[in-house]
Amino acid sequence: MLSVLLVLLAAVAASAASLKPPVLPLFVRNPYLSTWLPNARDAPWEHWPMFWTGQKTGFSVMASVPKANAIYPLLGRPHDSLTQTSSSDIAKPVYEGASFDASTTNLTYRLGPDDSIKVILSFLSPITPTSTLRQSMPASYMAVHVEGTLDVNIYTDVSGEWVSGMEDSAIEWQLQEASGRRQPVHQDVEAEWGTFHFTAPRAARHQSGSSADVRLQFAQHGCLNGANDEHFRSIKDLEPVFAFSLSFNLSEAAGQEMEGKWTRQSALFTLALVQDPVVQFAAARGLTHMRPLWASYFSDAVDMLGWHHADFDMASRLAQNYTRQLQVDAESSISRSYGGIVALSARQVLGATQFSGTPDSPLIFLKEISSDGNFQTVDVIFPAFPFFLYTNPRWLAYLLEPLLEHQLSGQYPNDYSMHDIGAHFPNGTGHPDGKDEYMPVEECGNMLIMALAVANSIKDNSHPALNSPSMHNRGRFGHQGPNRGMTSSGRLPLEVDELGVDRTSIVAGSSVEKSAETWVKRSYSLLRQWTGYLVRESLIPRNQLSTDDFAGWLANQTNLALKGIIGIRAMADLSKLVGDHEDARGYRVISSSYVEKWLGYGLSRDETHAKLAYTWYGSWTTLYSLFADSLLCFHEPGKSIMPPGDEGQKTLISSGGGPLIPRRVYSMQSSWYGAVLQRYGLPLDSRHLYTKSDWQLFAAAVAGKKTRDAITESIALWVNETVTDRPLTDLYDTEGKGDYSPARFMARPVVGGHFARLALERACGGKAVEWLKFLDVDDEEAPYGRP
Repeated sequence: MLSVLLVLLAAVAASAASLKPPVLPLFVRNPYLSTWLPNARDAPWEHWPMFWTGQKTGFSVMASVPKANAIYPLLGRPHDSLTQTSSSDIAKPVYEGASFDASTTNLTYRLGPDDSIKVILSFLSPITPTSTLRQSMPASYMAVHVEGTLDVNIYTDVSGEWVSGMEDSAIEWQLQEASGRRQPVHQDVEAEWGTFHFTAPRAARHQSGSSADVRLQFAQHGCLNGANDEHFRSIKDLEPVFAFSLSFNLSEAAGQEMEGKWTRQSALFTLALVQDPVVQFAAARGLTHMRPLWASYFSDAVDMLGWHHADFDMASRLAQNYTRQLQVDAESSISRSYGGIVALSARQVLGATQFSGTPDSPLIFLKEISSDGNFQTVDVIFPAFPFFLYTNPRWLAYLLEPLLEHQLSGQYPNDYSMHDIGAHFPNGTGHPDGKDEYMPVEECGNMLIMALAVANSIKDNSHPALNSPSMHNRGRFGHQGPNRGMTSSGRLPLEVDELGVDRTSIVAGSSVEKSAETWVKRSYSLLRQWTGYLVRESLIPRNQLSTDDFAGWLANQTNLALKGIIGIRAMADLSKLVGDHEDARGYRVISSSYVEKWLGYGLSRDETHAKLAYTWYGSWTTLYSLFADSLLCFHEPGKSIMPPGDEGQKTLISSGGGPLIPRRVYSMQSSWYGAVLQRYGLPLDSRHLYTKSDWQLFAAAVAGKKTRDAITESIALWVNETVTDRPLTDLYDTEGKGDYSPARFMARPVVGGHFARLALERACGGKAVEWLKFLDVDDEEAPYGRP
């Protein structure tokens, strides 16, 4: 295991070191297991780790070096509990900084006499696109690596703040021994349900009690005494903590090898928050308590956690495969800075999800996070969807499934797509009164665009971002026979091999087309209903909200109208896929005719940019809806919506046989963005200097190289300089301090939009970006920043 860990650390150190974000992920798996390192540009012992809201999370790490007679705080502020009665001095280590990749955050220190001991705390929340089973597990790892010739003792503890944000909440705890040691803390109250597990190696010593007593025990003796405080109480009543200590006898190991030679040792800790059920959902069968996906594979939580602990080697390898692929793709696509941006975003996206359902019907539930607590918000899934298309397209299908199932069951009364499944996650009780947030054109367009993206990924037999490594040892999840492909109910099942790795391949040829057709057919009536709404309402949108609801209501929004028109065009391809050529032709004609009108309504009189609204002369907007026009392969050469044998038929109205959006719109917007770019990026529109990082990278994905690079580097500069003190915000000012005080958008999954260019490069078999190469020629022929 040690050799694998060292390889992992070397790779991490080389990945995203150019960015210095204000906050870094530590343990981030779902909306409730979400612990972050605040003020990450400072020493980690100057602040407590925090929940995504900014609330303190009680987690700390200390080290003691007997030869130096010193205690070194490494993470959190446990040293605040130590008094002068400690026989050891409190010393500050040398902090060498943090590094991160998509799955891992490393904190590196030097301590001891002459700073001769190296300690690395490595926090792994593995992203495993080739193993949905592993991704569903609500657990993270902390590996401790020490290197040197002197003995070192490591201490770590957690408090009841992991299970409740209420200081007067009563908690209970117990110690269990299995393959490792676990100290669960549990509380069963509304919105704070579940059991927290803290696991250590068998060699570790444990102790529970008041924070002052337990930490002083370690400071005085370098180890814990095995006592278990059974006086259950509230979180702040003598602050009970649950701690482990572990000794690393480096001097003995060095002596056995060669005097003075540095030795390396490692230990593994895991943290998990087990919730069963994970949400309640108004499914077709009625309101249902939904179990976690992992529960289909394990007898109980202890079984799952034991397997998870033993699986560290494999989980690390799968996560590192994804990290390497992401780094290569991002750097070759745009730049190293872009690689850092997407690496920083990845865990944040999945930190808003809960994997549920069964192998026959997997589901992913999503919390909006911070902007409000909405459940399965369509216009939050939409900006996030490039991450899922790039990482594992099936995960996007699993995200859409709850919305499709709920509305197909007739529980939503409106003829347009719902905004969300519930106002307060984890309660997906729906909106039977139809009074969810009013974004009808927005959500219909979003759902149709994403539906075609899923169908295209099935048809193209798209795989996760990287195939799994070849493994020859047997596992516990044996599977024999060929993949089943699509189920009879039109769902994408989850099948795993004996090692818990996804078996997602569908046999090439007619079967992929058939699978895509089956998936679309199940929801075709609903998709057609939404398209009908767009035909009536999208060309000239009435006064309503778009996804940027913080900007307020507005009629005739140019970007919103474009999204609706692209949604209609997406339905043409969906109709063709199921063999409804009459619908396909009709929707193609409508979308093409609407685009001709939209060009007259939405562009400035000199055709240098798109206006914010049709009648708002002198305004401009970031036309991020243009991204879907390229992503959905409308520009693919030779693509026809006509049925076989019908290509020669003449019609009185043009069938829109060419691309939907003309090249000049792409060129115009790419040039305009260069002219209005600010220090920290591209403002959302002409009303304000604030921006959205997701929409910036949607726009950059379909811009020329100079513009794309400039937008990306301005976002990277913002990451390095912003004063925001929460997990990556997507809404901020492009000037000043790079914050945005009135609305606190933080830790939201919409940063999945940062993957827009990567998703685009995988679309249409790689042909989508080939069509956009004319923009790079335009860049060379026109002065940058001049519309």
